[in-house]
Order: sequence, then structure tokens, then C-alpha cells
Amino acid sequence: MRREWFKFALYALIVLLAPLCVNGGYLLNVLVFVGINTLLAVGLNLLLGFAGQISLGQAAFYGLGAYGSGVLTASYGWNPWLALVAAALTVGVLAFAIGFPILKLKGHYLAMATLGFGIIVFIVFNEYVDITGGPSGLPGIPNLTAAGMTFDSDLKNFYLIWAVVLTVVLLAINLVHSRIGRALRAIHDSEVAARVLGVNARLLKVQIFTCSAVISCIAGSLYAHTVTFISPASFGFHFSIELLTMVIIGGLGSIYGSCLGAALLTLLPEMLRTFQDYDIVVYGFLLVAMTMFLPGGLVQGGGLLLSQLKRLWPGRGGNNA
Repeated sequence: MRREWFKFALYALIVLLAPLCVNGGYLLNVLVFVGINTLLAVGLNLLLGFAGQISLGQAAFYGLGAYGSGVLTASYGWNPWLALVAAALTVGVLAFAIGFPILKLKGHYLAMATLGFGIIVFIVFNEYVDITGGPSGLPGIPNLTAAGMTFDSDLKNFYLIWAVVLTVVLLAINLVHSRIGRALRAIHDSEVAARVLGVNARLLKVQIFTCSAVISCIAGSLYAHTVTFISPASFGFHFSIELLTMVIIGGLGSIYGSCLGAALLTLLPEMLRTFQDYDIVVYGFLLVAMTMFLPGGLVQGGGLLLSQLKRLWPGRGGNNA
């Protein structure tokens, strides 16, 4: 764990120094969304990368968190923090309840079931106009406040959201290196073998599904109180696919891979705006290239590259002829 602590400290240092490198403005706002997407990617990777259970419904839990906090605060005048906790508890109970029947399925059947759940939630967001505002969206969501300070600027939101991200990353690292993490990897490799070794696979899958949903819900609440306006378009099927891409590109079964994947796929579209009408073509080409040449994700591919460089480096035991 000493090595993990060092990597986490380095990652936290980079995050805390990031605002000094972008000089505020638009890029700082983009880094705020990098943090939100990192939360979502870490939550999904716990479910997919470690437990091996695919989900195409993460956008639904993300949206439930956003609308839960948004409706309670904008329409009923709740305290934003209390609304965030209430939304997380409600989503946790919902995920635990639907997890038992859904997680009996495997493979593409599980993917279709979670996709169906996501579509149902998306339809609810659009059709219940009196509560959610329908396609027009829900305005008037207040910013979060703490100790008399209102998080109404990009810099304040950056440090708030990334404080939550670093906390979740630290908890996730401890989880995957614990006995539960080893049990999750055993389920990923072979559920039958895990059951033979005494792992309660069904309950553990439901628990990690619930944990992933709650993390997505918290990200949704933070999103709602950051932008102060939400609409169903932000929580559709396409966003679930985008989250899945972040996890795969970053590296399945790697917490820091989730962080890298979220950062890359959030920043990349902004960097490609110079290509104007061809940005989506370049974006697709880069994703295909990374999938072909880095099939294990950025973390595994970077590790292989470093190992090759060490072999070629003089004095490292490689062939220097």
C-alpha cells in the first residue's frame, strides 16, 4: 500500500496545482466537469472493471441524483446538502432493490436490462413536466453553501468537486485492495469458482452495483448545483456509452485508469474544436487507434511503454549493442 499512497499523493498534488496552470476561465470550468466525469468513471469501473458486471444505465443514476437534488431544492426549498443526502439514500435503496433481479442476468442480457432501466428513467424525466420541467429543463437550482461560503464560481466548484473526487478515489483504492476487492476480482474471473471458495457472489454484486449507483448519484447532485440548470438531454443513453468508453480507454480494473479516461475524453473534444467540422472524425479516429494499439487501456499501455524504455535505456540490463 505504500506505493498506492505515493501514487495517490502525486495525483492529489497534480489536481490541487491544476488551477494554477490554466489561469481560470473556460479551461477551469472544463476541469470541473473532468472531476464530475471522474466520479462517474470510478463508480462504473468498480462495477465493470472489478466485478465484471456491465451497466448501460449509469446515466440514469446520474440523472436521478441531479433531479433529486434539483427538484427538492428548486421546487421545495430544501437545504442543498440535505437534498444531496436524500437523493443518495433514495438511489441507494432503488439500486439495491432492482439489483437483485437484474444481476441474475449475465453478459448482453444484463447490458440490455440496465439499458432498459436507463430508458425508462429518461422517459420519466421528459414526461413528468410538472415535476422535472420536461424537455425544457429545470432552472433555479441553488449553489451549494458551506460555512457561509457559496460555491458560485468555477474555482470554488473545482476545489469542492475535486475534494469529493479525491475522497471517493481514496475509498475506492482501499476497497479494491481489501478482502472485498479480492472477492470482486474472483467474481470477475469466475463467479462459479468464487462461490465454491465461499464468496456470496449474488449479494456482493448487488452491493457493488448499489455503491456504483450512489457514486453516480452524488456526481449528479454536484452537477445540478454547479450548473444550476438541468435537462433530460444530459442523462440519455449516449452519455452511458460515453462513460463506458472512458472506463475502457482508461483501463478496466484500474482506478487511476478511470481518472485518465475521464480526463482524456472530457478534454479531447475541447482540444479538437480547432478542426471545426472535422472534429468528430478526428475524435473517432483517435478512439479507434487507442483501442487497437492500447487494448488494455492507457494505464496498461503506459506501463508496457515504460518497461520497453527501461529495457532500451543504457545500464538497465537491455541490449545496448
